[in-house]
Amino acid sequence: MTMNVHVDIVSAEAEIFSGLAEMVIAPAANGEVGILPRHAQYITPLTEGLIRLKLGNDKEESFYVSGGMLEVQPHKVTVLSDTALRAHDIDEEAALEVKNNAEKLLSDKKAAFEFAKAQAELAEAMLQLRAIEKLRKIKK
Repeated sequence: MTMNVHVDIVSAEAEIFSGLAEMVIAPAANGEVGILPRHAQYITPLTEGLIRLKLGNDKEESFYVSGGMLEVQPHKVTVLSDTALRAHDIDEEAALEVKNNAEKLLSDKKAAFEFAKAQAELAEAMLQLRAIEKLRKIKK
């Protein structure tokens, strides 16, 4: 019988994942960490990157996080992030379009509100595009 750990991945907007995994691989501040069931208690900041969940039967699911915190309890792992997305939900064309539109708005610098909004949209699009690149490297 395979042991599992309960995993919750939560962004500022919503709960992204809640379920069981055999292993969690996360981009911790001091390097990538692997968490198995019954891991010692642990808390660490996360860097931007991919969280990979080994679900069993050779299934794996990936999530992109913009950073945040990782809390590990012996039977539970919690990821808190400002931005968290299922890797397969990232739309490269949409991210490129948002990036291009934001860059145009930033070059105009019409209003402070539009400028701040464009900066936020550009940052989000760039994070999504980096996640796509990292996924491509993992699949190779």
